Amino acid sequence: MNTPFTNQQKPTLVNVIAWMTLASGIVNLFWGFGLSLTVLLSIVGIICIPLTILPTVLGIFEVIYAAKLLSSPPQAVLPSTNLAVLEIVCILAGNIFSVVVGILALVFYNDLTVRDYFARLNGTPAPLMPTPTPEPTLTSTMVEESIAGEESPSSDEETPKG
Repeated sequence: MNTPFTNQQKPTLVNVIAWMTLASGIVNLFWGFGLSLTVLLSIVGIICIPLTILPTVLGIFEVIYAAKLLSSPPQAVLPSTNLAVLEIVCILAGNIFSVVVGILALVFYNDLTVRDYFARLNGTPAPLMPTPTPEPTLTSTMVEESIAGEESPSSDEETPKG
């Protein structure tokens, strides 16, 4: 790991992502355990048990990922958009908090400072800024084609019906 990078401070949004992911992981653990116990009490609920496993397993992965983000010195991790998408999928289990965290995490992962932080952390080149496309210039053939397209033969004129 590069020693100069370990002395630099994390961007605020990376800390926000880490704390949101940790909170969502804890909520998902409790939500999954509570939902699983509730579902097991009914016969129809036993069929729905796979939907209750998602928050529990996701909660474990979220806590591990948040611990990696919060560690000092920072560990080389990639932005986990998969976790954010699975947080959004937790709407199937009725967990609205996790959905909000997932949407915010996806928005924050697209921030330029966050992308740059993860790129430097992993030793990959920084993301390129989009370059504006130049305006097309008119050439003589384009002008001739546009003039030829405007001209219409005189036989297309309307004839009176009567």
